[in-house]
Amino acid sequence: MSEKQKKATAYWKENVRYLFILLAIWFAVSFGAGILFKEALDTIKIGGFKLGFWFAQQGSIYIFVILIFVYVRLMNKLDKKYGYND
Repeated sequence: MSEKQKKATAYWKENVRYLFILLAIWFAVSFGAGILFKEALDTIKIGGFKLGFWFAQQGSIYIFVILIFVYVRLMNKLDKKYGYND
């Protein structure tokens, strides 16, 4: 395997690892906070709405948008690390 192929393989392994981590966070927030822990979160209110309801309706969307920006930042760093930022 050439040096270029090794670099590309390492790049994609790190990229896929970032994807799995970020998707796991999104899953935990959307499924966990919106469904599994809804009862416990409903004891807290934000603006008159129960927190479990808020996470189910809005929170997972906000977290997803934040994770997109985090992914962009991570990928920019990864591109620089492996020299793909041309």
